[in-house]
Amino acid sequence: MTRKRYEQKGNPGGILGGLADLVEKLGELAEKGEQLSKNGEFNMKDKQGNDLKGVFGFSVKTCLGGDEVKVEPFGNIRRDKSTGESVVQEIREPMVDILEEDKYILVVAEMPGIGREDIQVELNDDILTISAQKKDKKYRKEILLPGSFSQDKMTVSCKNGVTEIKLRMEN
Repeated sequence: MTRKRYEQKGNPGGILGGLADLVEKLGELAEKGEQLSKNGEFNMKDKQGNDLKGVFGFSVKTCLGGDEVKVEPFGNIRRDKSTGESVVQEIREPMVDILEEDKYILVVAEMPGIGREDIQVELNDDILTISAQKKDKKYRKEILLPGSFSQDKMTVSCKNGVTEIKLRMEN
């Protein structure tokens, strides 16, 4: 995965160009059943002149031989529903993968700069909420799980900013 840095003031819309190349890549992914992930960072100023660091990206997953394509955004840039403008938020949404294994569900979240002691995990039936904070890095993500799970059958580990949450299935 390549990380690009952008220096830009104002709206980050110009960064999201190259749609023709993206569509071509998506076609290749659909044929092969693979995953594409792109991300970037840029610095900009808000209306008060404060420096902001924007992080954006997406992951596109396709299933081999299937028609399902899943686009999962991550980062801290969101569109303000009332104004339509892109805004940089304080809390980032981490990139997350959900893997269904034989005896458990594995949730993998990428949160650079975060250690196990910085993470809070809440499980409420089929909703998993991951929150983490260390200095100026804040992450939060709510995940709809493919079923209900019990807190006592959950384990959480973190190494080098990669958090793994295993949810054992009921026997």
